[in-house]
Amino acid sequence: MKTQHIALAAIFISLSAIGGMVKIPLGIASIALDAMPALVAALFLTAPLAGFIAAAGHLLSALFGGMPLGPFHLLIALEMFAVVWLFAKLHRNGKMWLKWGAFIIGNGVLAAVPFYFLLSPAFFYASVPGLLLAASINAAAAILVAAFVTEAARKFA
Repeated sequence: MKTQHIALAAIFISLSAIGGMVKIPLGIASIALDAMPALVAALFLTAPLAGFIAAAGHLLSALFGGMPLGPFHLLIALEMFAVVWLFAKLHRNGKMWLKWGAFIIGNGVLAAVPFYFLLSPAFFYASVPGLLLAASINAAAAILVAAFVTEAARKFA
């Protein structure tokens, strides 16, 4: 791994930490903009590194929020890694529309499925609408930012 990639990853993790402080009060929990920098990072970095940025961003966001789900945040971080890893793989394979749908469904619905069994069906049904909205907001923000970042990268390349 190049030093440049490590430095970019550190910058995107820092941006995820900042996004983690931007809380969106939805339903039973506050959800943040911590995934958006990881989605943008997927345009430039490898899938595992983008996934790591998403996982680190979630853990930092959870720390800022007081870790309301306790050790379940480790599971959520793993889910974030997987969803952003898939997003990056789809991006690399030219699936430009599919990657956004996969992120929103993966982060907004599929990531909540384990909590149906681990916590309760009520928790699942109460959290999915907020998660879908938050995933959509993260994706929309990433789409807007990615256009500027890509253009800036072209100018400096």
